Amino acid sequence: TFASAREAQLRAEAAVRQAEAAAEALAARMAERLGEAAELPPPPEDLSEAAEERARRKADRLAREREEMGPVNLRAEQEMQEIEERIGGIDRERDEIGHAIAKLRGSVGHLNREGRDRLRAVFDRVDAEFRALFTRLFGGGRAHLALVGSEDPLEAGLEIYAEPPGKKLSALSLLSGGEQALTALSLIFAVFRCQPAPVCVLDEVDAPLDDANVERLCLLLEIMATESGTRFLVVTHHPLTMARMHRLYGVTMQERGVSRLLSVDLGAAVEMVEGGH
Repeated sequence: TFASAREAQLRAEAAVRQAEAAAEALAARMAERLGEAAELPPPPEDLSEAAEERARRKADRLAREREEMGPVNLRAEQEMQEIEERIGGIDRERDEIGHAIAKLRGSVGHLNREGRDRLRAVFDRVDAEFRALFTRLFGGGRAHLALVGSEDPLEAGLEIYAEPPGKKLSALSLLSGGEQALTALSLIFAVFRCQPAPVCVLDEVDAPLDDANVERLCLLLEIMATESGTRFLVVTHHPLTMARMHRLYGVTMQERGVSRLLSVDLGAAVEMVEGGH
C-alpha cells in the first residue's frame, strides 16, 4: 500500500511539474502576444471540454477576421492627426470664406441700392429731356420712356412710347422708318444733354428723313453744339445737311484713279463770295 501511494505521489508531482511548465509556457506566449501587463478576463465558470472547444472556435473565428482586415497601419495615429489638422484648416478657411461672402453680399446690396437710386435719377432726367426733344423734333406730339418687366430698375427693360402729331401713342416698333429715326435721335440727344461728350459722330442719320425733318435735325444740332459745346461729325450725302454744317470734308477725283481730300470752311466761303460781290 505504501509503495502504491508512493508511486501515486510521484505521478502527481510529475503532473504538477508538467502543469507548471505548461503554465509557464502559456504565460510566456501570453506575454509575447499580449504584453507583460495584459489584463486578462476572469476565468470562465464552465471548464468542460465542450466549453473549451467553443472558445477555440471563437478564437479561430476572431483570428480569421483579424487576418481579413489586412495589415495594421502603424502610421494611422499620425495620419489621423494630420487629417484632423487639415480639417481644422479647412474649417477656418470655410469660416473666413463665409465672412467674406457675407461682407461681399453686404457690399453688393449697398451698391445695388446706390445703383437703383442713381439709375432712377438719371432715368428721370433722360426721360424729361427725351420728352422735350421729341416734341421739338416732331413739331408736336408726345413721348416718354418706361421701365418694364420688373419693379427693380436694375433688372427692368426699357420701352419707348412715342406719339407723333396726328397718331395714337404706340411702341417704337409701330412707327415708320423716319419716325423711328427721329425718335432714336431724340433719345440719343437726351442722353447727351444729361452727360455731354466732347465729340459725337453721326453716320447717315438723316438718310430716312424728309427735307422738313432734316431741317429740324440740323437746327437741333446747332442748338446742341451751342449749349453743350459738343462737336458733331456728321457723315452724310444730304445736301440740306451739308449746307448747314460749318466745315465740309470730302473726297473728289479730278483725274481718273487719283483721289484728293478736300476741306471747305463754309463760313469763310460765304464771306469770300459776299466780299467779291
